[in-house]
Amino acid sequence: MKLKIVQAGEPVLRKRGWELSKDEIKSAQIQQLIAFMLTTMREAPGVGLAAPQVGVSIQLAVIEDQPEYLSHHSEEELKELQRSAVPFHVIINPKLTLLGNESARFFEGCLSVEGYQAIVDRALNVHVECLNERGEEKTINAHGWYARILQHEIDHLNGTLYIDRMKTRTLTTSENMLRYWNNQTIDEVLAELNSSA
Repeated sequence: MKLKIVQAGEPVLRKRGWELSKDEIKSAQIQQLIAFMLTTMREAPGVGLAAPQVGVSIQLAVIEDQPEYLSHHSEEELKELQRSAVPFHVIINPKLTLLGNESARFFEGCLSVEGYQAIVDRALNVHVECLNERGEEKTINAHGWYARILQHEIDHLNGTLYIDRMKTRTLTTSENMLRYWNNQTIDEVLAELNSSA
């Protein structure tokens, strides 16, 4: 079943989600929600979906960056993004730690801010401790685009949207991003926007 993805302005997107107990995680209700969220994320399509995005204020997100999504990028782009396929998994009650001072700026979008993108600066390396869909403890060390996905989804679980972290002058429709900025580096985009300020 495909769930409705709520859009910016819905109060649930601005609340910190409730943590789940191991018994709650194993319940039929949460297991069904995970299955529905997977279907919804894939049909959107997206690389992550947090429970608040489907109107449920809990600390749960699903993540998957499928190989077919990577086929839309050249080898050079994938190297610049530091992006590779990420298998499906669930994060519950995550605790995020940013590692080091390295960061990267790229355009980022969101299924709950449909049709828009903006440049967001994110840490390149993160450490996440969480529970999986079976209530088992899990540790994730992520780099590059995968680290970006984790930061984006964990932000959702804490009531934060990417627009809270974006370089405000870079907000654009997805259509205009492709039209005007697709063949430029992030530094070129920022320089052009700052020169017109």
